[in-house]
Amino acid sequence: MHPASIRITLLAALIGLSTACASIPAGSDAHSYDYFAAPSTRDPWSPKIAGWQVRELRPVPAVASGPSARDLRTKYTSFRSQQRRASVDPQHVAAGVARWIQKQARAHYVPDGPIDHWATLEDTLANNGDDCDGLELLVYHALRDLGFGDDQVFRAIVYRPSDGQHHMVTFWFDQSDDPWVIDPTGAMTRGMPRMSEIAGWVPLKVFTEHAEWSVRPTLAFAAR
Repeated sequence: MHPASIRITLLAALIGLSTACASIPAGSDAHSYDYFAAPSTRDPWSPKIAGWQVRELRPVPAVASGPSARDLRTKYTSFRSQQRRASVDPQHVAAGVARWIQKQARAHYVPDGPIDHWATLEDTLANNGDDCDGLELLVYHALRDLGFGDDQVFRAIVYRPSDGQHHMVTFWFDQSDDPWVIDPTGAMTRGMPRMSEIAGWVPLKVFTEHAEWSVRPTLAFAAR
């Protein structure tokens, strides 16, 4: 992915929207957000999200080749099976997924190049890796497969105003309106902190295969 160095409105008008996987960890401020606001009818992210939703929901073709110990598909299938047997504590499971994906990203991170493309889960497994938006799908689908509710786990686009970079992460909402963040590459943050613990980053979009929302500051925060 190429770095996104222009604000969202200019990106939409000039070069198209890119998640521009982050490359430098950052530290952070506590913000307060409404994570599930209705998007504008002119939201520049909506067409890109809609395109991914259509492709993600297509039937998955049968896998032709045999598995390999180094193959991401094999690792992913094995990891999910182990996690099902390992623990029933959701926070322990989610933290384990965070550790696993951040380790796998070292071997399976594949940059897009000059043209940003959002992979599907099957694309990521078939290609034995992807950049942040493809690797994030392993987290998103693993948590869903491990019993996390559809109203708890979401894909999210975050933005760093200091340099214009965008990044894809997974949000897990437990009993709080301040979600846990799992960054698939560990570039934005390591482990599994709350969004309010990550300085310098702003959440922009929250979405699934079926719906999307815009993230907006709460009235109290916007007033400040």
